[in-house]
Amino acid sequence: MHSATPIQTIQPPFLKKGDKVAITCPAKKLPKPMDDAVALLQSWGLEVVLGETVTASYHQFSGDDELRARDMQRFIDDDSIKAIFAARGGYGTVRMIDQVDFSRLATNPKWLIGFSDITLLHAHLFANYGLQSIHGQMPVNIPDASAASLKSLKKALFGEEVSYQFQSHSINKPGEATGIVIGGNLSLLISAIGSVSDPDYNSKILFIEDVGEYLYAVDRMMRTLKRAGKLKKLAGIIVGGFTDIKDNDIPFGQTVPEIILDIVKDYDYPVCFDFPAGHIPDNRAVIFGKTAVLAVANNQFSFAE
Repeated sequence: MHSATPIQTIQPPFLKKGDKVAITCPAKKLPKPMDDAVALLQSWGLEVVLGETVTASYHQFSGDDELRARDMQRFIDDDSIKAIFAARGGYGTVRMIDQVDFSRLATNPKWLIGFSDITLLHAHLFANYGLQSIHGQMPVNIPDASAASLKSLKKALFGEEVSYQFQSHSINKPGEATGIVIGGNLSLLISAIGSVSDPDYNSKILFIEDVGEYLYAVDRMMRTLKRAGKLKKLAGIIVGGFTDIKDNDIPFGQTVPEIILDIVKDYDYPVCFDFPAGHIPDNRAVIFGKTAVLAVANNQFSFAE
């Protein structure tokens, strides 16, 4: 059993009916209005404020880098806003993140919600402030999201226990772990290595997911983490969706689970596959920066925060 050394993390206040929340777009521009997301959040009793970036456009981005940074800054600095939803991922957060002053969140914490490209924000907030944040469905995904994923997001935001039990791939590496959960999109974690947004991986439960990558690229990214010393002292690994994975004309020869298990075979922590989070309709909420208990058997696992 792996146990993390407890570190002090900051948990933002959970939401309650009547709270004001914001939707901003730090990366790619939106294809359509956010009506579904606004209606859902209002049905939860929340008041929704839309940022300028929700309707802005600059090449593929939701406004230029300066506008996207200013929009994020506005909601960080506004004490009446209790949570900030990233409207979507795509690409672009890395272009504006260093123009944003996040320090107010250390004294006036609020939830930041998103996944994919938003992994950089999760990593940055944890690395610099120990701030908890939510890896979960984003406004752009809500029309296609499973009911269970939206329910899990509401639970996480309103302070109900986030816990899951699932059947999974029989190739799991069994064991138990307790540790603070970090991670997100594998490509974004790689891009953060060596930067001010690179978190400490030691004693953590690492969650990873990705979309549209080649098998060889998954192998390369996992080996990059290993060579950077990121995998050696983990408490455990949770593997979410690896969707739309491609192969070359000459097959790589290993599946994603085989790649990962091969790379971590010398370490004695548990690894579970098929966790329902990532670029999938059933993208269940996970609180990053919070201590979780992971129990993995051959073909099932449980997870509780």
